[in-house]
Amino acid sequence: MKRNLALPLFMARRYLFSRKRVGAINIISAISVVGVAFGTAALLCTLSVFNGFRDLIGSLYTTFDPPIEVLPAKGKFAAADDPVLARIEAHPDVEAASACLEDNALILFRGRPVVINLKGVDDRFDAVTGIRSILYGTGSYKLHAPDVSYGIPGIGLASAMGGIDYGTIQICAPRKGEKVNLNNPAESFNADDLTSAGVCFDVRQRKYDENYMIAPLSFAQNLFEQPGCITGLELKLKPGADVQRVKKELREWAGDRYLVLDQVEQQQEVFNVMNIEKMMAYLFLTFILLVACFNIIGSVSMLIIDKRADMQTLRHLGADDRLIFRIFLYEGRFIAVLGAVLGTVLGLTLCWLQQTFGFISLGSSDGSFIVQSYPVSIHPTDVVLVLATVIVVGFVSVWYPVKFLSRKFLVS
Repeated sequence: MKRNLALPLFMARRYLFSRKRVGAINIISAISVVGVAFGTAALLCTLSVFNGFRDLIGSLYTTFDPPIEVLPAKGKFAAADDPVLARIEAHPDVEAASACLEDNALILFRGRPVVINLKGVDDRFDAVTGIRSILYGTGSYKLHAPDVSYGIPGIGLASAMGGIDYGTIQICAPRKGEKVNLNNPAESFNADDLTSAGVCFDVRQRKYDENYMIAPLSFAQNLFEQPGCITGLELKLKPGADVQRVKKELREWAGDRYLVLDQVEQQQEVFNVMNIEKMMAYLFLTFILLVACFNIIGSVSMLIIDKRADMQTLRHLGADDRLIFRIFLYEGRFIAVLGAVLGTVLGLTLCWLQQTFGFISLGSSDGSFIVQSYPVSIHPTDVVLVLATVIVVGFVSVWYPVKFLSRKFLVS
């Protein structure tokens, strides 16, 4: 078996790397390698840019979303004193836990109603999330004082209300189980006041910045008439804890009563869209790579025509058609593998340069974007995927043309 492979591999390598002369075939072979290399580099760089944006968006959510969130599997509310939640909160790898209650509410501000997401949180919310790191304003993070409840809006919502120091506003929510009285709508709503804490938060995501208001948990429970209830339990894990392992254990404890979600699952729709975009880019560039592999077919075709005399010599020495077919098949595969390796090295180099120096910027004006240059993140799985894709596409694309041409020009 080794002997059957040794001769075709040796001759294919000599045809590709021979230094006797530089002719049209050598130039076309070099162009084929360069074409595959650039296609490989483009595919790797594109996937790395998608990874960069995914990691960037994920990092923005981590300041507001907890590492793990526990939600009721059925319905919106759960009892805050549920023994299952107490057991989850007492998990050895849980460093801090915060209960929250979230629902839609209505702001009556300067006579103009605005629908918001009111998120009531307890005093441990800042220990679970990075909310303090994204606060802006002259005030400080605080939820309540004697007879005062503070509201902390997103930066977009604060702008819609006229600024961070909005004073005191009235928050309304429909009363539980009642229809709206058209004659006197005010009777059908609960209302309470929130006071400005002098700060707002900036997640840099419209979903939060333009719609969310943070308030004390007790305030939300009273407003929505849900005493002793919560909509979720947010968990922060201890340093070094394995998120996936802890999530699996908590799901076993929660059974079918609660959903246990990590940060990616909490924003599943956003990341699903990004995964679809990445997959479409991968398929599109793979098609372009397939077109680039036609250069290999042209190179091998000319080599077959040029080396007919050599093949006749080999045939006189006892070589059969299968061995001759393998010589040119391996020639095409050598070009594909060489292009894949060079393209991977080129792609990794370009990604490193972009990570280090940020040559390709997102805009000409500072502050227009969250980051000033295209984010890049190299994932080992993508490197393996790109290499495998290029090699498979290259191997498959040359097999039939080489078989057809070798039969046409070389079979005795």
